[in-house]
Amino acid sequence: MVRCTFISSFVLVSLLLLPTLASRSFPTKLDARPSPGYREAPVYRNGDQCQISAPRDSGEMGVCRPFLVHVAMTLDSVYFRGSVAAVNSILRHASCPENIFFHFVADPASSAAGSSPTPDEFARILRSIFPSLAFKVYPFNSSERVKNLISSSIRQALDNPLNYARSYLAEIIDPCVSRVIYLDSDIIVVDDIQKLWSTTLTGSRVIGAPQYCHANFTKYFTNQFWFRPDFSKTFRGKKPCYFNTGVMIMDLDKWRRGDFTGKIEKWMEIQRETRIYELGSLPPFLLVFGGEVHAIDDRWNQHGLGGDNVVNSCRSLHPGPVSLLHWSGKGKPWVRLDERRPCPVDHLWEPHDLYRQRGHNGRRARW
Repeated sequence: MVRCTFISSFVLVSLLLLPTLASRSFPTKLDARPSPGYREAPVYRNGDQCQISAPRDSGEMGVCRPFLVHVAMTLDSVYFRGSVAAVNSILRHASCPENIFFHFVADPASSAAGSSPTPDEFARILRSIFPSLAFKVYPFNSSERVKNLISSSIRQALDNPLNYARSYLAEIIDPCVSRVIYLDSDIIVVDDIQKLWSTTLTGSRVIGAPQYCHANFTKYFTNQFWFRPDFSKTFRGKKPCYFNTGVMIMDLDKWRRGDFTGKIEKWMEIQRETRIYELGSLPPFLLVFGGEVHAIDDRWNQHGLGGDNVVNSCRSLHPGPVSLLHWSGKGKPWVRLDERRPCPVDHLWEPHDLYRQRGHNGRRARW
């Protein structure tokens, strides 16, 4: 029974991987040459039904143009290949790809340590891969501030300061941007992201995300948390559900007015003194927004495809329609593919990969 469900879901997503008819894909060779290690992406053009924005050079990199879909992601050397595939998948399935503006956040501290390119270098590399992409790369200047708040979690990768950048987007991104879709780097989109962008956050809701109310919410916090009434009262009168912070619509105007960055930092300070959770950047979001999230259809986050946070295991797709696949967990598709031990779902990620696999000398290229 499980096998039949997986096969039917696999066929469904395989169909969704085909470019939408509304988008225009022209593999035109532009002046900028691709960065070593990556192929140049096709040029994706708007469909005839798209509203036309102002010229791209108006304002700061055109970031304040009308009709834009704003997408925020982080960049680092470990997940860069995933970020490139994610961007490619978004453009490939968008009806109005030229109206999508990407906000990338990179950590200058990693650059100074020599473990990652600088924000300017990331911008150059991205421009060589996506010559027509509308984007801006922001330095995560709060990374040192975050380091003083991070407590160790069950997986070292979760302790990277960039995992907390989503909590600072309202400070990082230009003030004229009132809302944004935040996406992790280990996703691919197989539907028109305009559909997700069109979601209206109801009432006072600050964020929207797929919710999973069948999950055991209590397991995300320690007994120390639940035994302390001054902590656990935060959920009093609410019906909190688990949600994955790798896919969120964020109202940045409401976030700024409510100082939600400060509220998240307060819980991180408590965690440093009294261990109330084991995971990294997720629990503070649950504490601040649990029971106050605008529910988005589950099709927009088929998460857990990388196994859990400790074991790299293969998982099949959940039944039902799929718009976004998310390799949350320890296993990443590009790693498993390179090691020649892919899971079946990893082959759904592969068509969006722009990495050349090997450089001209037979060795793996860094970029």
